[in-house]
Amino acid sequence: MSTSGMTPIESSGQKSIRELTLRGVVLGGLITLVFTAANVYLGLRVGLTFATAIPAAVISMAILRYFADHSVVENNIVQTIASAAGTLSAIVFILPGLVMVGWWSGFPYWVTVAVCAIGGVLGVMYSIPLRRALVTGSDLPYPEGVAAAEVLKVGDSSGGARENRAGLHVIIAGSIMSAVFSLLTKLKVVSDSVSGAIKIGTGGTLFNAGLLMSLIGIGHLVGVSVGVAMLVGLLISFGVLLPVLSQGKLEPADSFYDSVDSFFGGDVRLVGAGAIAIAALWALAKIIVPIIRGIKSALASTKSRREGVSVDVTERDLPMNIVGTTILVLLIPIGFMLWDFVHGTVLGGSAGGIIAVSVVFIFVIGLAVAAVCGYMAGLIGSSNSPISGVGILVVLIAAILIKLTYSGADADQTSALVAYTLFTAAIVFGVATISNDNLQDLKTGQLVGATPWKQQVALIIGVFFGSIVIPPILGLMYEAFGFKGAPGATADSLAAPQASLLSTLAKGVLGDDLNWWLIGLGALIGVVVIVIDESMGRITRFRLPPLAVGMGMYLPMSVTLVIPIGAFLGHFYNRWAEHSGGNVEHKKRMGTLVATGLIVGEALFGVVFAGIVAATGDDSVLAVVGDGFEKWAQALGVIVFVAAIAWLYNWTRKVATHSGSPDLTKS
Repeated sequence: MSTSGMTPIESSGQKSIRELTLRGVVLGGLITLVFTAANVYLGLRVGLTFATAIPAAVISMAILRYFADHSVVENNIVQTIASAAGTLSAIVFILPGLVMVGWWSGFPYWVTVAVCAIGGVLGVMYSIPLRRALVTGSDLPYPEGVAAAEVLKVGDSSGGARENRAGLHVIIAGSIMSAVFSLLTKLKVVSDSVSGAIKIGTGGTLFNAGLLMSLIGIGHLVGVSVGVAMLVGLLISFGVLLPVLSQGKLEPADSFYDSVDSFFGGDVRLVGAGAIAIAALWALAKIIVPIIRGIKSALASTKSRREGVSVDVTERDLPMNIVGTTILVLLIPIGFMLWDFVHGTVLGGSAGGIIAVSVVFIFVIGLAVAAVCGYMAGLIGSSNSPISGVGILVVLIAAILIKLTYSGADADQTSALVAYTLFTAAIVFGVATISNDNLQDLKTGQLVGATPWKQQVALIIGVFFGSIVIPPILGLMYEAFGFKGAPGATADSLAAPQASLLSTLAKGVLGDDLNWWLIGLGALIGVVVIVIDESMGRITRFRLPPLAVGMGMYLPMSVTLVIPIGAFLGHFYNRWAEHSGGNVEHKKRMGTLVATGLIVGEALFGVVFAGIVAATGDDSVLAVVGDGFEKWAQALGVIVFVAAIAWLYNWTRKVATHSGSPDLTKS
């Protein structure tokens, strides 16, 4: 039996620990059905999905603990399968676009399965050499990966030592606090945000603080450097760009807030996307050497294992010859799918060029997207990583290449090219969604001593589970509600906001009416931030991560304002631990665990609430007060949120001091 923090050992002298088991696969598949359905629904209704790794880990531990030979690494396999399938559901950010543009009248099952499965498996394959570059050879925080590992470690501990019991109590307290507050927000007794709009001349700006305890936890885990960078991005977008660019350009809406918010979503976010693009290219340039080093290391490990040299289990990836062959073989069905998509259409007979370009595009850009998404997830976590921003860049690049390759298109051909662009981008988006999660899972595996190749197999299994579940749920949602902007839409149709935006962008590029200067402005801002960051790195110990600044510009203020607050809370807590005298690492770990609890509780409640909403079709089903209570709810929300966080951190300090004292930690 493994203990928390130990590395599983496979040798002739010791019994092998159960890791990739049939019961783990079955349990992961069952959890997948629930989580994937919930994520598809939430993604279509509000444009958000939740990370499923931590809830899956909690459920796995609750079930497998009744088996005598369970282990922390077996629980890790279960959460890996469930999280891979759950994150693949973000494909709903683009696939509904094919219905919105009128190309599909539903979701053809096997085609949709193929898009999800091939894109997902490519994402897993691309992630394997990245593991050595971005996980084992990097100091990225991976907040959700670390949180999942802490949950698994505490759950696997015997609980005999008071320190372990204290850790479990801290996680439970944070989880209960977060879940109860989330429940209060759904009851509408307290608000989950404090928002308002400020009129500035003929334009305006927004204020929106999302009262989500998970964001405090994520901020604690990512640290001050990332938090400050996101705050800088927020100030650029909401303090400068939004009030300046919106002058005289606000469209009529139900309220001034809605008008300004619409302008932010349609214009300012394009500037943020440009900043993310240039920052992502810079990040890719900086990590290309570690990536190459990681590939060489993986090849060396494969060669050593083939020659019979013993390689530590924690360094055994899937062999690189299998990885490379799989990637190349998958290009064949990709080419066939693209040909089948245009066969019998106005593009048929003249689409050879765009098919060839698209295959190369998927092959090359897929690797770049995997690296960038993995880096972003390592920076601020999978849940808050701007995957839709990556989708914007993928659609833009695909549309430009296709437009240049297929010149002189008439109106009918242009409409067909829009649909073809979305279909091509969907495959790359599958790579992005998986890469946005896989490296988090591999970080968790590294921290609990998992075998990488077994976890990579579990990721592939999770992709296939998700691929067979997503299409029927998508079809059911479309038949039951419809999508806004699609033929036959009604007032109750699902918004599918990301799919709508990406469809509009594809039309803009191919129809020559996209506002390119906004993206160029963002790229220019990104260059300035890169120069500042590099200069700071040479003369100080502080940095301003450009990608974090770009994400702060792109993401809504409700996210980017609260994460820095959590980062500063974590910073001050750690400073207290360092100056409190003795057991510093234990006290810091208690802080990590309370931050983990804040993420866990909200994620678990999110699963339950998603099920309630899916069953009733009403996202206000739990409300016990009317809209007239909204202002009181905002005030109460701030008071309860601040008081709860203050009490929780103060209580955690006391627990950390008491449980870490020498007389209590002796066993």
